[in-house]
Amino acid sequence: MKFLSFFLIAILLLQVFAEALTLNDAADSLTQVDEPGSLGGLLKKNSPHKINCSHECARRCSKSSRKNLCHRACKSCCAVCNCVPPGTYGNKNLCPCYAKLKTHGNKPKCP
Repeated sequence: MKFLSFFLIAILLLQVFAEALTLNDAADSLTQVDEPGSLGGLLKKNSPHKINCSHECARRCSKSSRKNLCHRACKSCCAVCNCVPPGTYGNKNLCPCYAKLKTHGNKPKCP
């Protein structure tokens, strides 16, 4: 009986240590920073602060002659990059991910 209780306690302790190591590894991976040139940070969708893409793209596309097309492209870019440059045109240097996305024809995807 003592051996069985000792065995159960040992298994529980091993499980606690394994979970603690897993949590520690997860915390390390969250704090790891991607290098500026890598695509890992470029396409990252999970970020601590999600912006309202519909609102930001409506602002960005307010002066466009083709609002629906602009809004659709902007929303897909915003979903990937989680940022939209300020203003209605240009300023893409403030959101590098937004500026780097290209269409299949190698043209800028984001308005």
